[in-house]
This record gives sequence, structure tokens and C-alpha cells, in this order.
Amino acid sequence: MRTEVTFINFVRDRVGADIHVLITTQGTGGGGTEYTLKFIGLGRFQGVDHTLTSVAPQTATEDERRSGLTSVFKLGLVRYVADSPLAQRLKVTFEELPGQTAARAVDDPWNFWVFRVGASGDFESQESSESRGLSASFSANRTTEMWKINFNGSSNYDEDTFELEEEDGGTFISVRRNSEARALVTKSINEHWSYGGTAIVLASTFQNYDLRTRTAPGIEYNIFPYSESTRRILTLFYGVGFQTADYTEETIFGKTSERLLDHSFEVSMALRQPWGTASGSLEVQQYLNRSDTYRVNAFGSVDVRLFKGFSLEVFGSGARRRDQLSLRRGEATSEEILVRQRELATGYQIEVGFGFSYSFGSIFNNVVNPRFRNVGGL
Repeated sequence: MRTEVTFINFVRDRVGADIHVLITTQGTGGGGTEYTLKFIGLGRFQGVDHTLTSVAPQTATEDERRSGLTSVFKLGLVRYVADSPLAQRLKVTFEELPGQTAARAVDDPWNFWVFRVGASGDFESQESSESRGLSASFSANRTTEMWKINFNGSSNYDEDTFELEEEDGGTFISVRRNSEARALVTKSINEHWSYGGTAIVLASTFQNYDLRTRTAPGIEYNIFPYSESTRRILTLFYGVGFQTADYTEETIFGKTSERLLDHSFEVSMALRQPWGTASGSLEVQQYLNRSDTYRVNAFGSVDVRLFKGFSLEVFGSGARRRDQLSLRRGEATSEEILVRQRELATGYQIEVGFGFSYSFGSIFNNVVNPRFRNVGGL
């Protein structure tokens, strides 16, 4: 944008700007990206706000995405340029499509369905170790204003071989397999309510599942209208699930299989405002037929501009776990712990982090200089 839009000055902080453009994104049903550009007037343009959108299809190249976004960015600036000394140099053109005077409805033979398949493999070898892996994935999605339908699945196989000293047992082989398929179907009721259901089928050597299934209907309420989701969303979700579990090895509770009923409640929030961004969630899940087993997850993140040039970021997550029903009976070996072959018992999990940035000096710098951009060592 700095190289293509040269009739404005870009400044490094919104405090010194006349216009603040807040760009947010969300995925479209066809696998593309919708960019929402919120133009916020500051200073002499205080109160002069408006919003435009740009949609890049899944097949668009990076250059096409940049070009489309830049065109909409220029268009949004016209309102402000028209009220400036640059107005007399402004020209408006309209590109007429040959032989077409109005938009026509398009017949979609796929009926909004989008399919993807993928596969990959890797191999690495050293003198005393060797690793290989295979993975495959698929997805099928259909998204409209009223319905959201997602199916996806993946399978992974990883094998690591280590040559140890004879007294340590010689060759050690670590194998990890994981396969899962998920489904989501949700129906919009209005701007605040929606309902639907999820389903999952998985097998995992790490989690000790030969086969696990779960189906769960649920309902969601959004405090804000869903149409404002690119800038603010606050949802309340409740669901009830039925699970079946067939374990690879006997669990610490003496089970080789069991049937479970659970329910869950989640509060989730995300904000993207001129002052910065914030997001957070709290989820509580409990097994109804084993009321002493539950899980509580919490997450929060804030990135806020405290004053001109200074931004502070803080994030953290924590979990209280009493739901590890699939843990294998018996002690884990040192090798299993080191190569993460099996899940270990834990009562909690905590992660925190913070950071800040401060910039000062000239607020004007429209120059882009790409020379030596890939040279390292400095």
C-alpha cells in the first residue's frame, strides 16, 4: 500500500493520523478471505466513518489479493480526499463491462460446496537416528447465510528409530498414529441465535484410543449481532454430548471400554477496536454419569496501545483437569516420556506471556526499500 497509494502520508501511530483504517478478516464459505475496512475519521475528520469490504476468492494469487485490497483502500479514501486540497486532482472513472448492463444471477453447479484433499510425507536420516512420516487430509464445506456445514478428517503416521548403546537396549523405535474425522452442522435462527451439532471419530496411540466417538447437539447466543463479528463477538454456548470409548490398553480406572454422557458451557469473546485487540474464553465440561470428572479451560489475550507509540501485550491460559479417563494403567517408561508416546497424568496446565513495544522518532515514512532484504548475519 505504501508503494501504490502515494497521495497520502502514512504515519506510524494512529494518534498522529487524520484517518485510522482498521482492517479485519474472516474466511468465506468458498475458502477465500473477506477483508472489512473500517475507515475511522480522527482530528478534522472526527465522526466521518464508513465501512467497505473486499473479497478475495480461494483461487486468488497473493498479488490479486493485494491489488483488490488496495483498490478498495483507495476507494475508501475518496470521501476524505474530496474534502482536502487534493480534491481538484481527483478523477473518477467507471469501467463498463462489454455487453453487460446489470449483474446476472450465477448458476452454481456445486451448490456452494467446496472440497479439498491433501497428502504429504517426509523422511530424515542421520547416522544414529531416522524418522519418517505420512499424513493425509480432506475437507468438505458448505457455507451460506443460513447454514454452515463442515466435514474434515486427517490421518498421521510418524516413526522414529534411534540407535542406542548396547547397554541401553540397542535400537529403539517410536511409532505414533492418529486419525480423526469431524463434522459440524449449524443453522442460523436470527442475528443472535443459532443451533446445531458436532460429531467426532478418532483413534490415537498417544491418547490410548482404539476408537472414540462423540456426538453433541448445542445452541449458541451472541450478545452482539453476528454481522459485527469481524470487530466484536461475545457468545454463550451450551451443548450435551454422548461418547463411546474403546481403549487400546486398560486404563487406570480398570476400563477397556465405556459409554459417557457429558455437557459443556463456554463463554467466548473477541474484540478488534482502534485501541487494540482482546480475546478470551472460559469452557467448563463435566461427565454427567461421572460427576467427579471435569475440565475447566480459560484463555485471555490483550494487545493494547496505552499511549502514543507504546503497546503492551499480555496473554495467558490455564486448565484444571480431572477428566483424563483414557490414561494407561502402569508407569510410563523413560523412552515413552521423552518421545511423547503416551499421555501423562496432570491436574493442571498453565501458560503465560507478555511483551511490549515502543517506537519513537519521525511519524512520517512512506518509503519502501527492498534492497538486501534476504541477507542475514546482521
